[in-house]
Amino acid sequence: METKETDEVEKLKSKFISAWHNVKYSWALKSKTAFSRNSPVFLLGKCYHFKAVDDESPTESCTAEALDGDVVTGNVDGFRRDFASRVWLTYREEFPALPGSTLTSDCGWGCTVRAGQMILAQALMLHILGRDWTWSEALTLEPLDTETWTSSAARRLVATLEASIQGERVQVTQPLGPAHGAEEADSYLQEAYHHTIVSWFGDGPSAQLGIHRLVQLGMTSGKQAGDWYGPAVVAHILRKAVDEAADAMLKGISVYVAQDCTVYSADVMDSHSGRTGRNCDPQGLNAGAAPKSRAVIILIPVRLGGEKINPEYLSFVKSILSLEYCIGIIGGKPKQAYYFVGFQDDSLIYMDPHYCQSFVDVSTSDFPLQSFHCPSPKKMPFGKMDPSCTIGFYSKDVEHYERICNELSKILETSSKEKYPAFTFMKGHGKDYELSIAVEKREWPFIRDARKAGTTSGDFVLL
Repeated sequence: METKETDEVEKLKSKFISAWHNVKYSWALKSKTAFSRNSPVFLLGKCYHFKAVDDESPTESCTAEALDGDVVTGNVDGFRRDFASRVWLTYREEFPALPGSTLTSDCGWGCTVRAGQMILAQALMLHILGRDWTWSEALTLEPLDTETWTSSAARRLVATLEASIQGERVQVTQPLGPAHGAEEADSYLQEAYHHTIVSWFGDGPSAQLGIHRLVQLGMTSGKQAGDWYGPAVVAHILRKAVDEAADAMLKGISVYVAQDCTVYSADVMDSHSGRTGRNCDPQGLNAGAAPKSRAVIILIPVRLGGEKINPEYLSFVKSILSLEYCIGIIGGKPKQAYYFVGFQDDSLIYMDPHYCQSFVDVSTSDFPLQSFHCPSPKKMPFGKMDPSCTIGFYSKDVEHYERICNELSKILETSSKEKYPAFTFMKGHGKDYELSIAVEKREWPFIRDARKAGTTSGDFVLL
């Protein structure tokens, strides 16, 4: 009897916390981010210029509001379309309870997990759809508006309470129309892939890369739902999730996580050839089961400074985000994780997971995609970046990895000068260097929370 009452109290407590977070993180501030017309903007290896050829204004700049109008000339729409096509994963509420808890929302603690999901989603989009793919509806997304979102917060709160009583959720779907002709058939297929990729990150127990699965894997490393996850820990959880994923489309890709800021090339080569992880078959008894060559997502946990970011790493970070095979950075500022995707001048462009959105059932093939794409980019001065982060790259095959290794080695050599490089490449396997201690046990520089106690998770950057 006492156990039942305790469970009811915990459930009630979770509902109140969820309701509070729902209001707190539903304030989707309308972006006032300023973009200079005179400086190029880099987004995951692509460069955009907002200034038109005949624009003579030497100091003119545009804001995110202006980006939504027709008055801005130059390649603005190209940037907007590209940015809005990236998968945006945020806090959600009223999804099924997370493993080992009564939590039905990740508001207030799951931002690093969401940033990790976004970097993985970008790698999968690159792997399946290619870097040039953009969503046909990217330019039709409505900008995030304070009035719209705050006025709907109360309605969502009421709907949440009603749903908890009735056990019902209203689903809004937009069915995909039939395809006619080769071009339309190709577009239809791409949208099907688009839906499939997003569905892998759904907020339910069956989603292979969803928060329920990631929390479950985190429990094996001592993490519980509601705990703070560091960028290095998230990298290893992502590796496990992809390695154990059952979907046939995910068997052609694997995740490699660098050890002690070092990428061991032989280990990456083994990942490419399928000689590690779930498809390892050293005796060749089941050679037909594994792909001849797999793509590899390379995640490198690093620390770019001590308590604060070292400004000397600015040029290095900009060089990294300028590369076409870079899939972004899991980072942020102290106690708030962001997904960094680009830069302009000395400011980083990021996607923010700190918005509470309603649960979306991704079990249907035509579920709505609008809440999984962000129309409003944000910027943050490089000096505010937390030094602990995880850098990601996508390597298609062995030849591609060799090119990546050569190009990054040159960048590291140029940027390091008299300071330590952010990471290094080594020949051979990690085991050749007697790295016998479990990787998760050697992560203390990254999972240790050395941040000041005065910083709260509710801080917002208004740029």
